[in-house]
Amino acid sequence: MNAVAAMAMVLMILLSANMGIVGVAAQGVNCYDNCNTGCAGLPSKEYLKCDKKCHKRCGDDDKIDGNIG
Repeated sequence: MNAVAAMAMVLMILLSANMGIVGVAAQGVNCYDNCNTGCAGLPSKEYLKCDKKCHKRCGDDDKIDGNIG
């Protein structure tokens, strides 16, 4: 009986951990937004370099997420 209870507890822990990951994905967080936030406040030349690196690193995540019409 204890083995069944232990298995049920492990299953509940695994399911709750997985739900946290799904919640983050559902918030619409994307790579480009996260990367570009780090570019804020830089002088214009450096900002453009940083933004270009974000586009290379993240691709066109913003189009996939529907953030651009």
